[in-house]
Amino acid sequence: MPRIGRILLPIDFQDPSKNVVHQAAVLARHFHSEIVMLHVVTPLSYSAAMIEGGYVPANLGDLLKELIRQAQKQLDDALRPELDGLAVKRVLLEGDPALTIVQTARVEKADLIAMPTHGYGAFRRFLLGSVTAKVLHDSDCPVWTGAHLEGEPAREFSIRNILCAVDLSAHSSKTVQWASQLATEFGARLILAHIIAGMEIYGPGPYQVDPAWTEALVSSANRQLANLQQEVGTKAEVFISSGDVPKLLSHAAEQTSADVLIIGRPLSGRLRATGYGIIRESYVPVLSV
Repeated sequence: MPRIGRILLPIDFQDPSKNVVHQAAVLARHFHSEIVMLHVVTPLSYSAAMIEGGYVPANLGDLLKELIRQAQKQLDDALRPELDGLAVKRVLLEGDPALTIVQTARVEKADLIAMPTHGYGAFRRFLLGSVTAKVLHDSDCPVWTGAHLEGEPAREFSIRNILCAVDLSAHSSKTVQWASQLATEFGARLILAHIIAGMEIYGPGPYQVDPAWTEALVSSANRQLANLQQEVGTKAEVFISSGDVPKLLSHAAEQTSADVLIIGRPLSGRLRATGYGIIRESYVPVLSV
C-alpha cells in the first residue's frame, strides 16, 4: 500500500456529504495526510440559483465573476470544524467536474480521491452519479466512495473490520496487498470474500445444483486464495459464496460488520459493470484500488 500523503476531497456546497468528509479526516489524521479540498465551478449549476435569489447579471462575464466570488467565499469557510487540526489546501477551479477532479489528482499527486456517489432518490440502487462513475473510470489513483445511501445518517467512523473482494484475476494480488496493509495500519480484522458464478446445472426442467461440482469449485477457490495469501504474506479469514456478486458482498459486509469494502478497480468490460454494482449495493464505504 503506497503512503497516503495527500487526499483529494472534491466537495459540492449543496451536498457536502459529511460522512465522506469525516472518513477522509480519519484517514488523514492516521496517515498525517494533507487534504486538498476541491470545488469545481460549473456556471450552469449556479446561474439558476442566483437568478432565483434575485441576482440577475448584466452579462455573462459579470455572472462568472460573481459565481467565482461566491464559490471562493464558500470554499474558504467550508468544513472547518470537520477538518480542524488538519493540513488543508483549498482549490477552486472552473470546468467539467469529473475531468477537473481527475486532472487535479494528477497535478496535486494525490494518493487517494475521497468522494460520495451521489446516490439519491428512487433510483439510487441503479445509478451512480455520472461524476463519480467517470472519476472511477479515469483516475490513476485509488478512489474512496461513500456508502451509496439516501439520507445516510452521520456516524462515527473507524476501521476495525475490512472486507476485501477477491475475483482471483491478475489484479487480485494488488487488491489483497492494499487490504492487508490497511488492516495492519489500523490493527483491523481482514476477511477475503470470493463470489463464484452460479453453480446451477442448466438443462431440461428446473436448475439443479450438483454437490460434487459445488465442492470442486469451492475447493479450487480455497486453494487459489491460500496461494494468494501466501504470495502476499497475509493470513485472513475467508468467505466463499455463489450468486449475485454485489448483493452477496453487501450481505457479507453486514455479516462481518465491515467498516470498509476493498475491491479492484472497475476499469472496463464486465469488471466495470460488477464494480459499479458493488458500489451501488454497498452500505459501507468502498475503496477501489
